[in-house]
Amino acid sequence: MFYQGSCHCGNVKFTVEGELSEVMACNCSICQRKGALMWFLPSSQVTVQSPKLPLKSYEFNKHAIAHKFCPTCGIHSIAEGADSAGNKITCINIRSLEDFDIDSVPIKHYDGRAA
Repeated sequence: MFYQGSCHCGNVKFTVEGELSEVMACNCSICQRKGALMWFLPSSQVTVQSPKLPLKSYEFNKHAIAHKFCPTCGIHSIAEGADSAGNKITCINIRSLEDFDIDSVPIKHYDGRAA
């Protein structure tokens, strides 16, 4: 299935190809504040269209995930990192997807504060 998403102002647009069967809600210090619902998938399944402005990035704690956000509207649409095997992954905040019913997908809760 193909999905399209963007930040609020539209400077950052992306497409995703994959089966959206579950998302994760994390309670770590940044995810709790953002209210993100995250979908992790191989980076090869995500295409970020050339933004009008370069994305800003924020890393903290173990610096394992680069939380990307639009410098104009501040929306955190994607994050980038690697899985335990070292493969590049991208995390999509499904709240940034266009025409998607968030209630249609199960939410797995992750205790990021304890990790």
